[in-house]
Amino acid sequence: MNRREFARTVGLAGIGFAAKGIFPKIGLPSVGGEARKLKQWVWIGTDTGAPPDEWKKRFAVMKDAGIDAILPEIYNSRQAFYGSSHLPVGQPWLETILPLAKEAGLEVHTWMWTMPCNVDDVVDKHPEWFVVNRLGESSIQKPAYVPYYKFLCPSRSEVWEFVRETVSELSAIGELDGVHLDYVRYPDVILPIGLQPRYHIVQDREYPQYDYCYCDVCRADSKKEAGIDPLKIAEPSENTAWKQFRYNRITHIVNDVLIPEAHKHKKLMTAAVFPNWKDVRQEWSQWKLDGALPMLYARFYNEGVDWIGKMTKEEVKSQRYGALVYSGLSVGQLSADEIAEAVHVSRASGGSGVSLFSAQSMTDAKWSSFRKAVESGD
Repeated sequence: MNRREFARTVGLAGIGFAAKGIFPKIGLPSVGGEARKLKQWVWIGTDTGAPPDEWKKRFAVMKDAGIDAILPEIYNSRQAFYGSSHLPVGQPWLETILPLAKEAGLEVHTWMWTMPCNVDDVVDKHPEWFVVNRLGESSIQKPAYVPYYKFLCPSRSEVWEFVRETVSELSAIGELDGVHLDYVRYPDVILPIGLQPRYHIVQDREYPQYDYCYCDVCRADSKKEAGIDPLKIAEPSENTAWKQFRYNRITHIVNDVLIPEAHKHKKLMTAAVFPNWKDVRQEWSQWKLDGALPMLYARFYNEGVDWIGKMTKEEVKSQRYGALVYSGLSVGQLSADEIAEAVHVSRASGGSGVSLFSAQSMTDAKWSSFRKAVESGD
């Protein structure tokens, strides 16, 4: 689900990656004996109301606390907050904050929604672009969980081009350091266990209304590539070939469409990803990212801070192409002391730093605790 929706659901206060060798803060011994360079990130929800002087103050606080890179939300599936030529534009917020962040010594990686699309013109003119569940319902008419869960189908070349164009526009911005993909996946077929009761849902298995995509293109491609028609499978959740088909669809978009576009412009590519990746068909261990930011929001999984370390360790080991892993922390769920503990746990588990969700949920006490943890180096 949307980080912002997650935050509202569990009563958080705010809204709701990484590259090799840039702005290292601390060097630690790695298994191979080379220094591991750490970098700290923060997601920033769209905020067009603050004047430039206020952003200067905020960026100074972030930099002083040990933040190296910011992830401002620049496309939210409805509007772009930069001078886009193919998306509806709200305000040119990026043009305001980019030079200010760079002046403060911060990297800027634009945070964009990838597969959801709530652009009215696209919904009206291209309804066939959207995913269809196992009941034959389009995510336009019957979005899962919340109204904005209108996801595009990853099997369609028109969708690839639509998403690629956004990455292309952002990557062409000279001062930008990278592009950060969010929602690069299918809708959740199963929500994290800690969230299900809050939506009055029991998901003890994969239910058809949350299971995507069964559109004509996906069915035809599955027949051609895997030799199966998913609508004729007795139990789709147990069919390895059908699950892998969908993992591969998202992996293709990331590895073959979006990463080359960013790298062509010498921009880094990072992504926000799920620890329960199978539940969103997101096999991100196979992606050729510069950095991965798994959203290790422990409370959503009924877990504690130690779980963050456990998952970070597993995810670092799983990266086929060596993407650096930065543990994503939901700071609204954590006390100041727990944030410091999470920083230490991530570091000890092989993480290359952390990312905070979000700047709007940080307090003076939390920034102070975070700064001390980053500076401690242990």
